[in-house]
Amino acid sequence: MKKKKQERVEIRLAGSGGQGLITAGIILAEAAILDGKNVVQSQSYGPEARGGASRAEVIIAKGAIYFPKASWVDILLAMSQKASDQYAFNLKPDGVFIVDATYVNQIPTTSALAIPISARTREKFGKELFSNIVALGVICEATGVVTPKALEAAISDRVPDGTEKINSEAFNFGRKLAREALKERDEGEDEIIEADS
Repeated sequence: MKKKKQERVEIRLAGSGGQGLITAGIILAEAAILDGKNVVQSQSYGPEARGGASRAEVIIAKGAIYFPKASWVDILLAMSQKASDQYAFNLKPDGVFIVDATYVNQIPTTSALAIPISARTREKFGKELFSNIVALGVICEATGVVTPKALEAAISDRVPDGTEKINSEAFNFGRKLAREALKERDEGEDEIIEADS
């Protein structure tokens, strides 16, 4: 599932207010800058502080970015059912669709990488507070859109003082979840191929 290197990558992180997706978008953008790329980051959220729609978009490019809005996205993270329903059809045919299976029960495609990000974060850290950082680890491992080194540095730079270590653990936990999910999916695909042959 590792993405081939593209000239321009459009990413949308979508879910509910309170899940930290705006922060995640800012961190992802900063990581891309550390990787030497050009970046545009934008965000929108509903009037409700928590529970309303929340969306962050990041465009990463090697060259100039002439159009600053994401339209057909290459990578979509959906951390709520509403986000999945609303944005799944803006994903490119060869795009990477990551869903938080904790809150997304109806996934419109079998090609999505479904990981219960929030539930696993709660199990590991006792609360869902770090779900956005775990999600960044999943994105990093599943897509290679930014380097782990740059993303870890951006996380350390943006999180509150004194929380760097636990956020680093959350990031690496997300990478581990992605590796497990990708392995499981690859093994499932191998079984289908063997059954067909």
